[in-house]
Amino acid sequence: MSAQGLEGLERTVQLTHIWINDLDRRLKWNDKPRSYRLLKAVLHALRDSLKINEAADLGAQLPGLLRGAYYEQWRPAATPVKERSIEQFLNRVNESFKRDPLANPPMAVMAVFQLLSKKISEGEIEDVRRCLPAQIRNAWPENATTPSNIRH
Repeated sequence: MSAQGLEGLERTVQLTHIWINDLDRRLKWNDKPRSYRLLKAVLHALRDSLKINEAADLGAQLPGLLRGAYYEQWRPAATPVKERSIEQFLNRVNESFKRDPLANPPMAVMAVFQLLSKKISEGEIEDVRRCLPAQIRNAWPENATTPSNIRH
């Protein structure tokens, strides 16, 4: 691998750590592996709630390593999922936390939505929100504020 290729790889690792660290601080968890698991779970639930083109547009703005996690086990022919209520969305996220349930799943998901709003272009976030069912869109406010008291 060329030095330039390694620099690109190092950069995507660095960006991924920045995103995970930011989310971990928002959650006040001090548990980066768990924060990564939440980020990945929300990205999967979000991806599967979107039409193929919009899911791909969102994926294009993720750092390379997160993009790989985002597309993991994706079946485009099965998206968007038929059940797209906020309850189904939260249930999909909770599947990753069977052994250590989230104390407040809506607030944890909100923290990921806030992170995405900060890291992804405003136009793409608007497109994603517009494509989501109303219940999920309402969980992702346009002017999200930092959640407080999110517990492990």
